[in-house]
Amino acid sequence: MRRDLKLPIDAPEITPDHLATKSEAEIQNLKIWEGNAKTELGQVFHVSVRRDGDTNQTSIRIVGNVAKARRIGYKMTTGLVVIEGNAGMHLGEEMSGGSILVTGNVDPWLGVKMKGGQLEVKGNAGDLVGAGYRGTTRGMSGGSILIHGNTGDEIGCWMRNGTIRVKGNAGFMPGIHMNGGSILVEGNCEGRAGAQMRAGKMIITGHTPSILPSFTFEDIQQKARFGEEKIPGSFYVFSGDLNEDGKGKFSVSIANNPQLKWYERYLEA
Repeated sequence: MRRDLKLPIDAPEITPDHLATKSEAEIQNLKIWEGNAKTELGQVFHVSVRRDGDTNQTSIRIVGNVAKARRIGYKMTTGLVVIEGNAGMHLGEEMSGGSILVTGNVDPWLGVKMKGGQLEVKGNAGDLVGAGYRGTTRGMSGGSILIHGNTGDEIGCWMRNGTIRVKGNAGFMPGIHMNGGSILVEGNCEGRAGAQMRAGKMIITGHTPSILPSFTFEDIQQKARFGEEKIPGSFYVFSGDLNEDGKGKFSVSIANNPQLKWYERYLEA
């Protein structure tokens, strides 16, 4: 970064696909929006280029706080983007391949409509991770998202496939409108998980205040499966959301949710 950003910049051009064959001068002269005016990428970033291999293995390293930079990694299909700092909204929007790693925090709409590839955030992420755009019914349809910290509300909104793993806590309504894929929250959830869920799988290994009444209690299981991984611990297993004729599976830790013990009365003797 040459300077701190006072206005947001729109930078969908910052992808390995777009920059792989460009010279240092061409990258510096790329036009991007800063607020409501156009500027050059070189006016915002110091740029240096090193050529030492296949353009399919292009890596982009961004150093500094780019929380005001939106749509980095837009529709990327290959390569690697490493952001050493915080990142802005719509990171990895509609990406279908490659990898993005953020060492800091990320603003909302991470991996919106993601189709493939890998996103990893060492810090926290905002609302609507792996979601669809407002007014659409298609969210994340492939790829994987790993968040080492906490997330905001409505992660996996309209999710259809792929995986979201949160090592910290999640906000309200993870998996809302979910229609496929898998979500694992290793920490706590603020509540209303799986609202209007139709398919897919969600696991919460921490605490959640309650289960929506439109979910049916099915069983107790001694482990939960997340992809090929077996998550240890005993889990209450629910299905729903019945309001949507849903057949999604929702597993909740027994040890961390003693308030749900009353469901056990419905087990067959």
